[in-house]
Amino acid sequence: MLLDLVKLSRPKDWIKNVFVFMPVPFALSAGGDLNLARFALGLLAFCFANSAVYTLNDLLDAERDRMHPKKKNRPIAAGRISPTVAVFWCSGLIISGLLIEYFAAGNQATLIFVVYFLSNVFYSWRGKHIALVDVFLLASGFLLRVLLGCALLGVPASNWLLLCSSSLALFLALAKRWGDLAKGLDEDHRPSLAGYNRPYLDQAMSIMSGVTLISYALYTMEADVLIQGREFASLPFVLFGVLEYLRIVHVHEEGGSPVDLLLSSPTIIFCGVGWTAATLWSVQMPSLF
Repeated sequence: MLLDLVKLSRPKDWIKNVFVFMPVPFALSAGGDLNLARFALGLLAFCFANSAVYTLNDLLDAERDRMHPKKKNRPIAAGRISPTVAVFWCSGLIISGLLIEYFAAGNQATLIFVVYFLSNVFYSWRGKHIALVDVFLLASGFLLRVLLGCALLGVPASNWLLLCSSSLALFLALAKRWGDLAKGLDEDHRPSLAGYNRPYLDQAMSIMSGVTLISYALYTMEADVLIQGREFASLPFVLFGVLEYLRIVHVHEEGGSPVDLLLSSPTIIFCGVGWTAATLWSVQMPSLF
């Protein structure tokens, strides 16, 4: 049962919390305070919230998951974890995470924690069945991670950061729905898929990828925290990464899970590492360098 509880918590999907780190170099350059213990505990608490959400989602989706070729092996759908145990596990995770977030990271991080959990409760209960609403709710989870990163560093999120991260999040959420259709899933598995088709999602993904690239390029030209002459250093990695993601989605017909796609693509991982290195090189952080 312990192994099944770990599988139910999906620690592999904690990799989505890389969005928490996205504002770190920019926030530090703008005067943010990196308290490693506070940051680590705040992130750990949010991981607990992630696992609570995955448990709740699997609990509500157990019947549909049994009809899915892959999801039928999930612990609840396969009958290895009872609904009662799942409820207690979810409750324990959310209470533990909430207490850690509050005492370690403060009110703002706790508010983000609560909003994330409640929005995902609505997503699991109703929102994921409504076309476009499901995509926006999925994207909000990534955006809230970015806001959590800012809260843990004690700085407000800039408009540029919100624009870039929200457009990227919408792009990833649309690609997830495209991947669902590519796998042959329909409204019997996820009712919201009745509201999508490939041409629509192709166009929507093109729009959001364009917004992501243009907004990030404009940010590099306007941001005060970037060193003159180095401001475009990270742009090629963002451009290549987005285009590579599009290529994988359309050529290989993947994209259902951003985590699976990331872990299976050395190129995307290289772009992430390259972006991190180029960003650290291009921001003004006299306290660190």
